[in-house]
Amino acid sequence: MAGENEIAYSSAVELLELYRSKALSPVEAARLILDRLDALQPKINAFCVVDRDGAIAAAGASERRWQRGEPAGALDGVPVTIKDLILMHGFPTLRGSRLVERDQDWSEDAPATARLREAGAVIFGKTTTPEFGWKALGDSPLTGITRNPWDLSRTPGGSSAGAAAACAAGIGQLHLGSDGAGSIRIPCAFTGVFGLKPSFGRVPAHPPSPMGLLSHVGPMARTVADAALMLNVLSAPDHRDPYALPPESKSSVDGPESGVRGWRIAYSPTLGYAKVDPEIAAAIATAARHFEMLGAAVEQIDAIFESPREALYTLWAAGAAKLLRAFPAARREVIDPGLTATAEEGEKISAVDYLEADLMRTTLGRQMAAFHQKYDLLLTPMMPIPALPVGQDLNDPATERHWIDWSPFSYPFNLTRQPAASIPCGVTRAGLPIGLQIVGPLYADDRVLRAARAFEITQPERHPPL
Repeated sequence: MAGENEIAYSSAVELLELYRSKALSPVEAARLILDRLDALQPKINAFCVVDRDGAIAAAGASERRWQRGEPAGALDGVPVTIKDLILMHGFPTLRGSRLVERDQDWSEDAPATARLREAGAVIFGKTTTPEFGWKALGDSPLTGITRNPWDLSRTPGGSSAGAAAACAAGIGQLHLGSDGAGSIRIPCAFTGVFGLKPSFGRVPAHPPSPMGLLSHVGPMARTVADAALMLNVLSAPDHRDPYALPPESKSSVDGPESGVRGWRIAYSPTLGYAKVDPEIAAAIATAARHFEMLGAAVEQIDAIFESPREALYTLWAAGAAKLLRAFPAARREVIDPGLTATAEEGEKISAVDYLEADLMRTTLGRQMAAFHQKYDLLLTPMMPIPALPVGQDLNDPATERHWIDWSPFSYPFNLTRQPAASIPCGVTRAGLPIGLQIVGPLYADDRVLRAARAFEITQPERHPPL
């Protein structure tokens, strides 16, 4: 049997081949991952629930299927985690909050969780999130601070904080995240892993997010092929989501190896309005040149649209207000103060203001649809700064008042519902990961995966110094 580190950092695709050849069993893999979880959880605090018994039982059932040569599905025996905003049968989904009562019916799987079970995945537990996923940092009043495996004094980002930290640390191959304004891509950039925010509706969701059409569910993994494999499972239909897209006629796994030769790709260093750390700007410029070497025609552009910051904040604050209305006002003292402040601003937003922000979203979507008539893809920095120190909410308090002010590249593409991925493209001199954002036209998830795979081949494999 291969060693612990080798298994921990193997891909899901590699694990499946080991199971197929009987060089490794799902139970052996599960025990190795659980041992690693036990060793690293005290350092990084990535999990709020560990289902040890359930994982071993699921791995045992998978092992028996592989012994018969009858795997249940595309992910049979692969270790998976679920973000604690997403329902998981048998365990409370507390959403990083002291407000949510544990004593209620937890008998339902969310669509994504159900699809993973049906595909034979081994679910290890639930990963941490800031309270209700409201911010891009990795702390909550319920679970405390989740830390970045690359530097324990830094945040992994959020809101898919524990998922990114676990993925980077080699605790599981596949991780289920969600992204309402960057919550998959931000932590992936900060921790050096791959994550895709699919087109809205590609992955069915239930119950609906209070952030409405901003929120997407998607895969996080260490390789593009693994994310594609996971997306193929997640995108199966579910009647509970009225916004779900029809099933794809082609597999997400097909095509990522085809490359980008002949494509027209736009590269925007700032989107015309963002301030970017010089080290990150240099790494993104180098990444853009890689696409030229891969055969694409890359054109540097400046502004595409005006900053949609105010439209996003209006929708986000209104969503926060709607969210907290479900809980007694007398208990607000147990809530993250930043969430309370955002919700209080949301309470002041009129219906007319909300509709105006929603129309701005429509205008932005139309602008990007026109943009993609000329360009197959857009490249930008994912984050303009490296991972922030834990406990620090703002990068520059003199110019920022909310976390969205230090993540200007993420939320525009929640507004437009387009597919967008973060892929590692280097590290800073201080050893902190840098992420490249790849944005595709609406519903062209396969194009984003194909470009990400082409770029991934140009990059060395990097792991945190744990």
